[in-house]
Order: sequence, then structure tokens, then C-alpha cells
Amino acid sequence: MTAQVPAHRLRAARAVVCDTDGVITDSARVHAAAWKTAFDAHLRARPPEDPARRRPFDATEDYLRYVDGKSRIDGAAAFLAARGPLPPPAVVEAVAAEKERLFTEQLRARGVEAYSDAVRLLRALRSAGTPLAAASASRHAREILASAGVADLFDVRVDGVEAARLGLPGKPDPALFLEAARRLAVLPADCAVVEDALAGVEAGRRGGFGLVVGVARTAAPGTADALRRAGADIVVHDLTELLTAPHEGAPS
Repeated sequence: MTAQVPAHRLRAARAVVCDTDGVITDSARVHAAAWKTAFDAHLRARPPEDPARRRPFDATEDYLRYVDGKSRIDGAAAFLAARGPLPPPAVVEAVAAEKERLFTEQLRARGVEAYSDAVRLLRALRSAGTPLAAASASRHAREILASAGVADLFDVRVDGVEAARLGLPGKPDPALFLEAARRLAVLPADCAVVEDALAGVEAGRRGGFGLVVGVARTAAPGTADALRRAGADIVVHDLTELLTAPHEGAPS
């Protein structure tokens, strides 16, 4: 049986930049659960005046819409602003800090796993000699990739720690991805970005990347369409869709 290789559109990329949470690892579920606990506690303590805005944080739809792919502060501010007047910065920071505490606790207690389809894609890309970068807004990206056993599959990593050190703005600004491409010594136009977050897909489009792949792992209605509207060139539900069929003997 012939080994799988990157399909034609991905094979044309000279390098690939991947988001981590929700694309490579299942850590997005841990982030979403931590956000839900932190936001719901805030809404109970400071309920919005409008009863319609008091509903709990939805770990699927609200996570994708407001916080996925963003820095903690930006994500906290986006969701809180959607539920009423944006509270003072100290309150936003307190909610973000509580989310950080909860996430760190769960990460270190239970760890995370890499998606099997992601591992197959990464190994195929490495076998093809394609440079790979992990780019994440999370300050825990190093720990997450190590916990999932995939850190050695990437040539470079640009995470929340590096973003803070370099003063890079968060997604949907493309700065994080552009820095990853720079470290891979490849022009953005020759690079592919693989992202599941709307903000990340928009960042890939703004950055002028040659191919932006949206990953719609969630079954939430409209997710694929939202990724396309944000700028995804193609949307997949499983990363093996970016590989040729195992039995093919020639490139697709």
C-alpha cells in the first residue's frame, strides 16, 4: 500500500503553519470548559441588566464566536462585551486569570492528546520535506505539544510567550503567522495556514498566505460556512482530507 502524501493544493505549499488547539490537539475542549466555568461564575456574580444576556456561556458556539484563537484578554473582553457593557479592565483581567488557573489545573492533571488525523498529516508533510510551524496564541503551547507527544514534528513554534516577548498583536492580526513564516524562511504567499478558529482563518487571509485551510471539527451548524466567510480557501472536517488516498500511486 502506498503511503499517503499531501494532496495537490497542500503539496504546492513550501511550508505549513498550523494552529495547535483544536487543530493538532484536543486541548480546545479544555480551554472551552475553563472559559465556561469562569464566564458562568462572572455572569452569576454580575448578571447583565438585560435578562436575554444572562444565558450561560455556550462551550461550542460562544467559544468559536468570541474566544477561540484569541489571547485570553481579547477573548474575555469579546465575550463580556457581547453580554452587556464591557466591564472595567480589572474585571476582564480577573475573569481571564480565573480561566488561566482552571485551564492550567486541568492540563496538568489530565494532559491532552493529539488528533490521529493531525498526526498522520504532520508525518506525511515531514516525509515530503515540508517545513512545519506551530503557531498558537496560547502561552501553554509548548506544554500542550509535549503532553500530546508531537512537539518534535515541528521545526519552529511561535506561541503566546513569544508573542508577548515580541509585542505581537493577537489574531485576527496576522503577526503570529507572519513570524512563523519568517522563522521558516518562507514567504507567506508560499505558505499554507491550517486553522479552526474564525479569528485565525481571518489572520491567514489578512497575512496573504497562499492557502488558508479551515478545520471544522465541530458539528455546530454553520461552522464550515463561517470559516469560508472568514477567508478559508477550503474547509475540511478531518485533516486526512488533505492527503491522497492510500492506494493512489500517483499525485492527485
